[in-house]
Amino acid sequence: MNLPLGDELLLLEGSSSFLLIGRVREPFALCIETFEEEYCQTLEQGDLVAVSAPEGGVVEQARMLLELLRTFHAPLVVLPADHPGSRRLSMVVSAGPEILLACGIQRGTHPEQHLICSSVELAGARIRQTADGVEINNLSADISFRYLQSLPRYGK
Repeated sequence: MNLPLGDELLLLEGSSSFLLIGRVREPFALCIETFEEEYCQTLEQGDLVAVSAPEGGVVEQARMLLELLRTFHAPLVVLPADHPGSRRLSMVVSAGPEILLACGIQRGTHPEQHLICSSVELAGARIRQTADGVEINNLSADISFRYLQSLPRYGK
């Protein structure tokens, strides 16, 4: 499925979880902080930022997380495997030209930005940037989608 996506956000919703998708507005270096090191990944205009809420939650929180990365270029923090804090992460963020949703990974412990923790109902889906939007593959027919407005640009 190919969907147009400009500055607005795309919300994929299942019965108990969701994924919020936006596009990067301008190139920047996404810093990824692990307990051992810091490294940066270049995000290009049009790359995707995704916020996964494997157990659902408040969409406004996801919108804020997405904008923290997309607008303010906030760094991502990655926890070590089996860190007790990962159980308290209700939402996780990933960014890049293509992102795979997987339910068999621990939240917040994967620095690889092509992979994001999801619910079972969204697992296996693949989102990929296109010239004018997003291509979504392997999405269950039970998942609906709708567009949301981006938050204001906050002085940008």
